Amino acid sequence: MSEEVKMWTEILFNVAYLLVIWILVAIMWQRRDEVTPQNRRVADKMRWAFTLLAVGDTGHVGFRVIAYALGDLESTFSVLGIELGWVGLGALATAITVTGFYVLMLLAWRERFNKEFGLFEYGLLAAAVARFVIMIFPDNAWNSSEPPQPWSTYRNIPLIITGLGVAYLILRDAIATRDKPFLWIGTLIVVSYLCYMPVIFFVQRAPTIGMLMIPKTMAYVAIAWVAFRELFCDDRRAVAVIQPSGDD
Repeated sequence: MSEEVKMWTEILFNVAYLLVIWILVAIMWQRRDEVTPQNRRVADKMRWAFTLLAVGDTGHVGFRVIAYALGDLESTFSVLGIELGWVGLGALATAITVTGFYVLMLLAWRERFNKEFGLFEYGLLAAAVARFVIMIFPDNAWNSSEPPQPWSTYRNIPLIITGLGVAYLILRDAIATRDKPFLWIGTLIVVSYLCYMPVIFFVQRAPTIGMLMIPKTMAYVAIAWVAFRELFCDDRRAVAVIQPSGDD
């Protein structure tokens, strides 16, 4: 695949993705008062989670589109005399919001299955905090269009722990309660990481592997669609009152 074809494929996909995710988020907000009372708390967490995701990805993939329009991915702009890279700034934005996304997904799990936090859940929150701390270090080179190694790995390990930990909790309790929508959500989170982890660890050696970000992104769209259909659509409202099962 030529660089020009690759560029246009990425641009068209990014624009389509942003349109779809923002439409879903907008409808979630529009229908927030129509959610059944027993699902309102989990729907609130889901709505905010995907709002964060949409905001961060607008910076991430949207700024890449701007950089391409300006000539290349190294394009910069100046704020108060400081040169900032479009791509690097977008990467920082999505790094912040995707961490918040998984914290909110953890809270949505708690509401859906009437669970309490234990050591495992607090450990997942600690991993999210650790990621934010790691992201502060200048070695992350947020102004660069290419994620630096080994710092890209350092900051993504806590995200992997948090995300896969949330997926485990959702899958465990969805299987136990036969909660099909959240079984799909947990499975799709795992799929997204199976696509994302090779990019984190190997994209510098094999740039083409970055194309795995397309199915990874589609997995997030699918999660948003499942959550939307389950919680925000009149004909598919869930009526799931799950009794607390004690310590987990």
